[in-house]
Amino acid sequence: MQQADRFPRIPPAARAAALLSTLALSACEPTNQGYAPDQPVVYSHAVHAGSMKIPCQYCHVAAEQSRFAGIPPAQVCLNCHAQVQKDHPEVLKVKRAVETGTPIRWVRVHRLPDFVTFDHSAHVARGVACQTCHGPVETMGRVEQFAPLTMGWCLDCHRRSWPAAREREAVALLNAPSKGPDGQPYPPGEAPETRANRLTDCAVCHH
Repeated sequence: MQQADRFPRIPPAARAAALLSTLALSACEPTNQGYAPDQPVVYSHAVHAGSMKIPCQYCHVAAEQSRFAGIPPAQVCLNCHAQVQKDHPEVLKVKRAVETGTPIRWVRVHRLPDFVTFDHSAHVARGVACQTCHGPVETMGRVEQFAPLTMGWCLDCHRRSWPAAREREAVALLNAPSKGPDGQPYPPGEAPETRANRLTDCAVCHH
């Protein structure tokens, strides 16, 4: 007598559906795009970076020299607010934090996986604008995650020459091939999109 199958037979249609579901799920990258948490101090980039035109790096001084842009010390806020709107309820929260030596517990908005290395200084040094990744922060009353920050999104930047004035030259210079068939460099922003170059090597971000 023939031994019964140890495992039940799965109809071909069910196997195909399971395979398609697995492929679909594996193609999805998690993203917190649009995440805009409440913060312990109400702070408007629209006012400070937008209306007041305060440069990003006045507060985020580490962006030029470090992997991390950093959260400014509360004392930086008081450089202005010791004189300007010093009795505003939100300013008083900052003042109290400085006086008591208590850190303000800001809620992190942008978070990459632990196996990804991102260096702010490398991007700032090459003229990549803050808005490239963070969106129009100068219009945000509350900061939100503008870009998906997925691997595919980052690779798209690394593959192409950008049309934006400040960024196109920097990315065109880094994006192989940097010279045309005649041996002359491509004009900024006109280098062809490349699927593979030294910026798309795994070790650039995973090390």
